[in-house]
Amino acid sequence: MTDVEDRAAVTMDTADVDRYVGRPLGGRQLKEPVGVTDIRRWAQGMHYPNPVHYDEERAAASPFGRIVAPQSFAVCCDVGHGASPAIAGTIPGSHMIFGGDEWWFYGPRIHVGDLLHSRRRFLDYVVKDTGFAGPTMFSRGETVHINQRSEQVSRQWSTAVRYLAERARRLGYFSGSPVPRWTDEQLADVRRQRHDWIRSAPPAGDGRHFEEVQAGDRLLTRPIGPHTVQTFTTEWRAFTFSVWGSSYREGENHLLTAGWLEEMAQGELTSAGLDLDELDGLYRGPSRGHTDTEHAQLIGMPRGYGYGASMGAWVLDYIAYWAGDAGFIRHSKVQYRFPPFEGDLSLLDGEVVDKREDPLLGVPIATVRVTMSTQDDTVMAKGDVEVELAR
Repeated sequence: MTDVEDRAAVTMDTADVDRYVGRPLGGRQLKEPVGVTDIRRWAQGMHYPNPVHYDEERAAASPFGRIVAPQSFAVCCDVGHGASPAIAGTIPGSHMIFGGDEWWFYGPRIHVGDLLHSRRRFLDYVVKDTGFAGPTMFSRGETVHINQRSEQVSRQWSTAVRYLAERARRLGYFSGSPVPRWTDEQLADVRRQRHDWIRSAPPAGDGRHFEEVQAGDRLLTRPIGPHTVQTFTTEWRAFTFSVWGSSYREGENHLLTAGWLEEMAQGELTSAGLDLDELDGLYRGPSRGHTDTEHAQLIGMPRGYGYGASMGAWVLDYIAYWAGDAGFIRHSKVQYRFPPFEGDLSLLDGEVVDKREDPLLGVPIATVRVTMSTQDDTVMAKGDVEVELAR
């Protein structure tokens, strides 16, 4: 049988997915309001050294007057990285990776004491043939984040890439991705590049001015990495929902019947007497492949790999840092094309492609095209971010 015939013989049964299209979904919700350490842990986990998110003195002198969460923190106020409403219906023997995010932000910032509720629904899906896994589902889910004052903080459309794990193993799409070796000199260059980026922020309390920005302007490169099992673990633990007892179930937990491989499945918390390590998600469950080479290879990855949710946060933080304290991201749409593997470096670059006065919002907007690539120029993510600037 030829490879083409073999690929054509593999199908994906989507019958159970069809019944969820357009439906609201249940899931888990966080129990407690946002704490200041939650925000600090998030900034640390996302490698984002903006002092308004962790230093009380610097934050007090900012327009916010106190520590404020980054806009990317909205995904930390959810359970499941925002991907859970994109994973509906049973596909036996399947796994998933993130395929992208689209965000809308409406104005309210997230402060200490806020408690956000996630309203979810499954949007739609399409099945395409890919070199990675043959028949592959690209499904979208919506999460709306609403605070305790009934204000809509943000809306996220997340794309899940659902695929047959056994098929991905056979095709070995990522098998040609060896672990990079870094010299001391190269690592020193990465640190210098990161320090240059850190120093590039607008003055404290100010923002990048709309009048000074022109189409064609390029942002300074932000390096993240090289990634390690330790950094992937730190990112996972930055999510509040990864803490024991931090969430409760509301409605049906559709993720339990997604069709995970037995080795990647995660049980439901039904008794305080259970060993919670078994329900952790990283020690055992769908996320264990991120830090465990054996289980990464089980689902078609060569070794430990990063989270799509982190990639999305890196992009939002990158643009927010460039815009400064007075800036505000309004919309972003980023497609994820390649995971950040253990040992790789992620490099974020941006170019201003448009500036305008928004007729509906009445504010000045710059559109920045962001590209995330590896040290070998492999494009990992790409998309546009619309950010309000200071006048």
